[in-house]
This record gives sequence, C-alpha cells and structure tokens, in this order.
Amino acid sequence: MPSTLRANLVGSLELALAAAGLLLLWRFVLSPEARRNRLAPRLPEWPVPAAEFLLFLVLVLLGSFAFAATASFVGKKLHLRGDAVTVFNGAAAQLGLFLGAVVFRLRIDRWSPRAAMPERRILIAGVATFLISLPIVMLAAKSSEYLLEWCGLPADRQDLVGMFAHADSAGLLSIMITLAVVIAPLTEELVFRAGLFRYARTRLPRALALLLPALFFAALHVNWSTLQGLASLAPLVALAIIFSLAYERTGHIATSMVAHALFNLNTVLLILSGAIE
Repeated sequence: MPSTLRANLVGSLELALAAAGLLLLWRFVLSPEARRNRLAPRLPEWPVPAAEFLLFLVLVLLGSFAFAATASFVGKKLHLRGDAVTVFNGAAAQLGLFLGAVVFRLRIDRWSPRAAMPERRILIAGVATFLISLPIVMLAAKSSEYLLEWCGLPADRQDLVGMFAHADSAGLLSIMITLAVVIAPLTEELVFRAGLFRYARTRLPRALALLLPALFFAALHVNWSTLQGLASLAPLVALAIIFSLAYERTGHIATSMVAHALFNLNTVLLILSGAIE
C-alpha cells in the first residue's frame, strides 16, 4: 500500500475515533443527564503519612537515577551509539521508577484500599477514557502549536517521534514500542496518578491537585535544553488530567493504565503509518 494512502487511511480512522470520543464525552460527562446523575468518585482517601509519601518520592527518584546511571555505564561498555543510547537509558530510568513504586506499595500496602470493580468494567472504562481523551488532546495540540508559532517559539515534536519514524533496526523499534505501550503506562500511572495525584487530591485545592502532577508529567516529555517537544506540553497536561479524573472516578489505577497504553499505541501507529511526521 502506498505510504500516502496508508497515512490517509490511518488519519481517517483517527478522526473516526475522535468523533466517537466526542460522543462519549457528551454522553457521560457534558450532557445535562450526565451532570444530574454524576456519581461520587470511587477512589478512597489515601491516609498515608507525609513521611511515608516522602519515602515514596525518594524511592522512585533514587530508583530512576540509579538505573539510569547504571545504564549509561553499561551502554558505554557495549559501545551503544545514537538513538540506542537514548532508548537504553530511558528504559532503565523507567524501570527504576517502576521498581521504586512497587517497593513502596509492598511496604505500605495497608494504606492502599481499592474500590471493588469487575475487570471487564475496568477495561471498558480504560477504552472509553482513551477515546474521550483524543478530541481534547487534538484540540490542545493544535492550539498549542498555533500559540507557540505566534510567540516565535519552537513547535517541534518530541525527540521520540523522530526516533520512531527513523528507527534503523527492528530490534530497536520493538524495544521502543514495548517501552511506550507497556512499561511507560505502568510506571507513569503508578508514580503520577497513584502516587502524586492520589496524595494531593485530599490535601490541596482540587484544581492544584489535578494540575501539579499533570505539569510534572508533561514537563518530563520536553527537552528543556533545546525546547524540542514544547508543543507537547499542553496536550500532555490535558491528557494527564483526564487520566487522573478517570482514576478518581473508577477507583482503579488499571483504568488509566489501559487508557495510557492505548493512547501511546495509537500515537506509535500514527507515526509508523506516516500520519505524524
């Protein structure tokens, strides 16, 4: 299939998914009936002491730094070059974050009550969250791009977009896809939603509890030395807020993990099809 035709077909499918997301957004969030019958959040309060939460931050940060430093050393020994170094170090940092979060949850499992919800409903809620996020993120991305261009700031996409588009080996591409679709959703949802947002939601004003973890999450996806990926800041903030709301509403971090994995998979497919350049 010609690349232009493939990109057009994938782009059309993306618009169809966004249209479905708009319908779901109206039906379950914005319609008068949805606003009248809005259910109470199912996410229980997290009564973890401040000292234990500080331990959480220390564990995830130390895990990330330690694994990234180790990966940098090993990468030099293996004579890795170019994108392979970035992917190897990024995967190690994500793994460190994940292990830090897991160690913390094992240590204080008594602080982690969960709402009862069938697995099938969690999956459906994750898919619905993904679809609802699409039109919102697309609008935020276009608005951000126009604003940055108007301000004379770079509106380039993230480094990872170019890395996916120009991956020079099937092995490297497979690792990047696994990192984006499996490892990153697990790690980032445990840290930013189940960690930062859950702690903040009953201790800060609601707007700040939603916004601050979202800003931290989005800021990590920007190369601040070159400002590459700055255009992704606003859409990623919007995406993170949507994930937090979905987590709060269902009470299960698996909801936002599913939505996050689907969103990243969707982005990877758009890049590989040529719909995103």
